[in-house]
Amino acid sequence: MTTVLTPTSELEAINTILSVIGESPISSLSEVSSVADAVTAQSILSEVSRQVQTKGWHFNTEKDFELTPDTYNKEILVPTNALRVDSMGDDREMDVVQRGNKLYDRKKHTFQFDKSIKCDLVVLLPFDQLPQAARHYITIKAARIFSDAWITQKTIDEGLTAPTGFTNASLDQVLLAIKVNNEIGGTVGGGGGGTPPPIA
Repeated sequence: MTTVLTPTSELEAINTILSVIGESPISSLSEVSSVADAVTAQSILSEVSRQVQTKGWHFNTEKDFELTPDTYNKEILVPTNALRVDSMGDDREMDVVQRGNKLYDRKKHTFQFDKSIKCDLVVLLPFDQLPQAARHYITIKAARIFSDAWITQKTIDEGLTAPTGFTNASLDQVLLAIKVNNEIGGTVGGGGGGTPPPIA
C-alpha cells in the first residue's frame, strides 16, 4: 500500500522541536498543556511563525483589499489577523498605518475616513494553512531556538556557565540550505524568487 505524504502538521512540527532534546513525542495537540516542554515548543513555534510571516510573502498577502469605514463613526477596523497594512492603487499616496485594530491617517491625524481604502494586507495564517516550504523553515528555526534555550537553561540549572553564542550546528546547516534554495517563495511585489528572513 502506497503511503501518501502530506505537509507538516502543527503536531508534527511540535514533535520535531521536542526531538532535538530527546523528548518523547505527543500524540495529539490536546496533550500540549500537560507537557511543559510541549507548551514551550508550541509557544516558540507560534512566535517564529509570526516573525517569519510579518515579512510579507506571496502566500500571506491579500492584494487590493478594500477596507470600508463604519457608517456610524467612519472608522476602519483592520482584520484581527493583519500584520501590516499598506495603501495601494489610487490610495497609494495616503499615509495610513495600523494602530491597534484601526486604520489611522497620519497626514490628517485621525481615525476617521470618508471613503473606502484599497490596501495590501499582510495577514497571519494558521500553521496548517502555510505552504510546506514555510512550515519547514519555521519548524527548523523554532527547533534551533528551542534547543539553544533548553541547553542554556540546563547549564544554568547545573550551576555552570551558560555557553556564549551557543548554536546547534546541524540545525543551522538546514536553515542555511533552505535560505539558499529560496524554498519559502517570493516576497510581496517580487515574483517568485524572494529571500527568506535572516537566520538570526
